[in-house]
Amino acid sequence: MQAKTVRDYIRTIPDFPHEGILFRDVTTLFADARGMRLCVDQLLDPFAGARIEAVAGLEARGFILGGAIAHQLGCGFVPIRKKGKLPGPTWEQAYDLEYGTATLEVHRDALAPGARVLMVDDLLATGGTAQAGLALLERLGAEIVGCAFVVDLPALGGRAALDATGMHVHALCQFEGA
Repeated sequence: MQAKTVRDYIRTIPDFPHEGILFRDVTTLFADARGMRLCVDQLLDPFAGARIEAVAGLEARGFILGGAIAHQLGCGFVPIRKKGKLPGPTWEQAYDLEYGTATLEVHRDALAPGARVLMVDDLLATGGTAQAGLALLERLGAEIVGCAFVVDLPALGGRAALDATGMHVHALCQFEGA
């Protein structure tokens, strides 16, 4: 029997949250101890020896991954949250959604300038959320080591947009379509 891959742990839910969407549900991956360990190890693999000082996670599933990765690395964790969720002074960055805009925030004192940071999230689609997160980290003066995602949806163009910036992007698996 062949060993399971990260992709094997992810279930697809048709027509969620809207008709015609194939939702890639990583909660089944997170719920399985072997799957979660495999995921964290593989997200870190290309960054071995990169001297990462903090992990930044994008709300909300990026918090789960980022916390586990930060624990494994023995470094700090920085949450990048939706607007209005952080109590202290923040920087904010708006980004486009399919219908409208949204805003992410990070505490202004979340990182020391020059800190080496890995940004993580569960899914890379259009790249808007990731680009907003990167803009916030740059505003903090972070040295961004790279971005790690569990799932890449290449048809939506996020990977191409991040690659065009020269960012080191790592994704564990791809799914076609939206």
